[in-house]
Amino acid sequence: MASPSSGNPARPPAGVRLCALGDIADPGGKSFRFRAESKLFAGFVLRRGDAVAGWVDSCPHAGWPLAPLDDRYLTRSGEHILCAGHGALFNLDGVCVTGPCLGERLAPWPVALRDGDVFTA
Repeated sequence: MASPSSGNPARPPAGVRLCALGDIADPGGKSFRFRAESKLFAGFVLRRGDAVAGWVDSCPHAGWPLAPLDDRYLTRSGEHILCAGHGALFNLDGVCVTGPCLGERLAPWPVALRDGDVFTA
């Protein structure tokens, strides 16, 4: 199955500065949206200390954003990524461990940390 962002002209190229690391709660997440005409790319970045990971913001079960109203991507304990739509839980490596998409994965969105800023990779 193709990733939700395959061929999406709104997906930003490598090297785009997203934010300062300090703009993301620790631990926590931050959403990013990019538009190219009628196309939209939605991604989010998770932070734990000085480590960042990016994911396409799309539930593999339903296709909707995981945290549509705010940047609350993690459970209160910070141990899992939460789909607000139906409560599915994903390990921090993107694999669903509870919910209707059990065993499915979030699509990765490569990001990198350089000099205190988060960039697309």
